Amino acid sequence: QPTECFLSQPEEKQESTVKAKRRKKKKISDVLQKSAPKPAVPADLQNLLTQHFGENRSVIEIEELKLSDSCFLPANDLTHSFSSYLKEICPKWAKLRRKHQEKRSVVMLVLCSSALRSLELIKSMAAFKGDCRVIKLFAKHIKIKEQMNMLEKGVFHIGVGTPGRVKALVEQDALCLNSTKYMILDWNWRDQKLRRMMDIPEIKKETIDLLEKSIIKLCRDGSVKLGLF
Repeated sequence: QPTECFLSQPEEKQESTVKAKRRKKKKISDVLQKSAPKPAVPADLQNLLTQHFGENRSVIEIEELKLSDSCFLPANDLTHSFSSYLKEICPKWAKLRRKHQEKRSVVMLVLCSSALRSLELIKSMAAFKGDCRVIKLFAKHIKIKEQMNMLEKGVFHIGVGTPGRVKALVEQDALCLNSTKYMILDWNWRDQKLRRMMDIPEIKKETIDLLEKSIIKLCRDGSVKLGLF
């Protein structure tokens, strides 16, 4: 009898330890909830690229991915609405918009984490965009062929969408970045789980791929400026 009694005690202890361990496992939202929102700075993006490529690239290759501060627009200090931020970084927008006549291209490219967020940003830029044409560049409910046809036939000034779909359009030569002057990353916004776009592994990977294959060279050449909203 005493033996049975002693056997049952460690089992109970073990079970409670496992439960405690399960409880202790932190989710990303728990970590983010405790950290106060901070405005993004160019070093945040630079550090992200260095961490991502650090193990697989040589020092020279990583050097080629570096962006000087002159490649960046002023970052959002968390006091701006999207329209007021765009007005601050693009004071000559009306002139740029009038000059832009090229198909298969946009003057400004806005990248965010989801289709829903893209629609929110399009609504919130109403005071800035005026009568310029905006194209939705995300996958939800819109086939890539449809977007390719629209870009082929019309002139659009702003493209708002997800990095995965934008990357696919660039790779298929449906979207040309030679006319693009501004690329805005929706950096500070958090979803219901408190994740920013760079906290979501798939979005982070696609954004970094797009930056590496297309955007960084244009930034280093001085034709594209990066904004962190």
